[in-house]
Formats: sequence, structure tokens, C-alpha cells
Amino acid sequence: MAVKTEKELTEDQRAHWLKAVAAIELRNFGYAISLLQGILKQEPQFLTGRQLLRRTEVTRLKAAKKKFFNVSTASMAVMKAQREMKKDAKRAVELIEKILEDEPYNKQANLALKEAAVAAGWLETAVFALQTLLEENARDTKVLHELARLYHELGESEREVEIYNRISAINPADAAAMRLGKDASARDSMKSGGWGAAASYRDLIKDKEAAVSLEQQSRMQLTEESLGQQIAETYALHEAEPQNVDAARRLGALSEQKDDLDAAIAWYRYASDLMHGSDPGLVRKISDLGVKQTEREIVALEESVANNAGDTMMLAEKNAALAAAKKRRAEMLIEDARKRVERNPTDLQFRFELGEHLMNAGHFREALPELQRARQNPNARLKAMNALGRCYRELGMFDLAAKQLEEAAREIATMDATKKEIVYNLGLVYEQMGNREKSLGCMKQIYEADYGYKDVATRVESSYVAGS
Repeated sequence: MAVKTEKELTEDQRAHWLKAVAAIELRNFGYAISLLQGILKQEPQFLTGRQLLRRTEVTRLKAAKKKFFNVSTASMAVMKAQREMKKDAKRAVELIEKILEDEPYNKQANLALKEAAVAAGWLETAVFALQTLLEENARDTKVLHELARLYHELGESEREVEIYNRISAINPADAAAMRLGKDASARDSMKSGGWGAAASYRDLIKDKEAAVSLEQQSRMQLTEESLGQQIAETYALHEAEPQNVDAARRLGALSEQKDDLDAAIAWYRYASDLMHGSDPGLVRKISDLGVKQTEREIVALEESVANNAGDTMMLAEKNAALAAAKKRRAEMLIEDARKRVERNPTDLQFRFELGEHLMNAGHFREALPELQRARQNPNARLKAMNALGRCYRELGMFDLAAKQLEEAAREIATMDATKKEIVYNLGLVYEQMGNREKSLGCMKQIYEADYGYKDVATRVESSYVAGS
């Protein structure tokens, strides 16, 4: 059964969804949780709704005062849900959600949710249950193995490889993770190369010697000489079979390894044209390499500007070229992000990326609607709120900026990298509002956790000098 999106909700469900989002903005967490549970009871495969429900529960838990002598009764409730699972997996999921309402990180309940979701055929929900546990303990290798198995069932080999790599980093002696990771990597290579449709990958190459050559190059990092040889061999195959997508793709990869970005882009574009632009991986590769080219140009111009500080006329020309290159990079990133949003209009992560690129390019007003939508994505919510705060500040809407950043800061319990950035930006907003005391308070919060963060030490210590 496919995951449902916001677009697929009924009118009543969408109205409740919007009310839930608004209730979260007002920190009316209980009402939001009730609304989201109601939607999920009708549409249990609305994964974005379940993600937002869990994030709301976690936020409420962190905001509430700790209660002493609070004995959890989750174990009994989980046992009841597990008995129900044998008869009605969907009903079991509903029972488990009631447990998670107060204990969103309860391991027994999340594992039960995973089992019930698998029984119901909702593998994406099962994945989410395990991801929730990993938020609390990212080094739990048993949970990571379970997650990798689910990605295998979903056919998501790239993510499966990523999880097995994480396990191997935590426990290098885990032979199973190493073996399964290699298998997943091989499946991912076959999938991305389009080899799965043939009886074997040798069927894609008529010349047996060319097949052996490809085997050899996959096992070692090519030297400059052998790289040239592989390019020549693959180009000969391309000349014999101009419509062979794999040959064009391989020429792009070899050119990229040779650091010939112009040739790599040309070959990837040729392969993409053969597939009529249907391979998003190729489209993304072409875009990424174009941005990489521009970034190299920017680095070279910056070095050149630094080395020609005395030549006023030359300096002006190079500064103009540098500004033009930076503008071109920003336009490329925005155009690429727009295309992804057009292809996947309900993907809130893509909307966040578009909003972020628009903000970085100085299009603050245009970024607002994208970032406001992105707040509904639990994975991008805090970053989107931070970016919204920055946009509001640049537009002179200091009260709206402060509101966004204050709420985002409250949702993070520890002073991690994200919270430092949010609190720092909030301090700048307070400063522009003329509230020096609140601004300094933000800087002191960061100072206590990280003395070397940006100019926080200078700001805090100078305040004591001024005071004395």
C-alpha cells in the first residue's frame, strides 16, 4: 500500500490537518495531537501526519516539567496491542499510538509499532518507528540491523548501504553488516546502471573482453594511464553502439574521475537525452557538476582578487566577474530546486531546499511561502523556522522573526549546532529591536556551551567591560 500525501486527503481531513499545524504554531499541543490522531485513524498511511504527530509529542514532552514518581504503564498496554495485532494490525497501530502520545521514545512501543506496521503492509511506517528510536540512541546496532532489513524489503539499496556502513563504523567486527552492506552496494550499482532488466550484466555488453574490463575497473582505483585506456575502450563501445546508455554514463563517470568536468557533463547530458530526461539521478548529476564548475571558478577568482589588491582597475574587473559567478551559481541552484519541486510538488523537503536557496540568493520575500510550507515537514521544521526568522529579519519584520526563532529554540532541549545558530540569530534580532538585555542573554546561553562560537565571546566579555 502506497504512502498517502497531503494532496490525497479529503477536504475534511485537509481542514483538520491545517488546524493541527496552526495549533502547533500556537503551542496547543494537546489539541494538535488529538486532530492528528483522528486523521491517522482514517488515513493510517499518511506518513507526514504521523511524523508531525511524533514531533509534536516529543516537543510537548520536552516542554513539560518532569514528574517525580511517575510509573510507566506502557508495558501492559503494549502487550494488549500485541494481542490485538494477530486479529487486526490497523487497530493495534491505533492502540500503540495512544501509548506513544505520552512516551514517544518508548522502545517497547516503537518496536511494537514496527511489528504492527509490517503486519499491515505499511513498511514506511515501520521504518519511521525505528528512526524514532535512533533519535534517542543512534548507536543501537540491533535497531540499525532491523532498519536495514526494512530498506531491503522496500528495495532502497542506497539507504540500506548507508545503514550497514553506520553499523560497521560503530562495530567494525560486525561481519554480517560488512557482508550485507557489500551485497546491498552491488544491488544499488545494478539498479542505478539499469542492469536489472538483463539476464546478466554481460548481456548488456556484446564484447566479452569489454565485460572483463569493466569488472577490473570496479575493483580498483584507476591510475592515469589505465583511466585513459578505459576511456578509449568505452568510447569504442559507444561508437559501435551510440544508443547504449550505459556506455555514455560510464564515459561520464570516467571523465569525472579524470577531473574533466566539461567532458563529464557532456557525456551525462548525452545519456540523459537518450533516456529523454527520465533518470532523475542523471539530471541531478549534470546540475551538481555545473555547480561544481562554477564553485571552482569562484575560488579561482577569489584567489586572484586577493593577489591583485594593488591593481585598482584589474581588481574592479575581477570583483565584477566574481559577483557574476556567484549570481550564476545561485541561479543554477534555484533553477534545479524549482524543477525538483515541480516534479514533486508535495515533497516538503524539496520546498525547504528551494526556500533556502532563494534566501541565500537574497530573494527573501519569494522564499517565505516555500519555508512556511516546509515547516510541516518534521525533518526540516527547525531549519525552516530558522530560515524564516532570517528572512523576516532581512525584511525588517523583527517581531515575526523573533516569534519564529523563539519557538524553534524552545523545541530543542540541548545546545547543539542547530540551536546555537537559532539562538545566535535570535540575539541579532533582539539587537535590531533595541532590546540589548535579551540579545546579550542569547549570546550568554551560547557562551556557556561554546566559547569559540562566532563572535559570541567578544560580545559577552565586552558587556562586562562596559558594565565595569
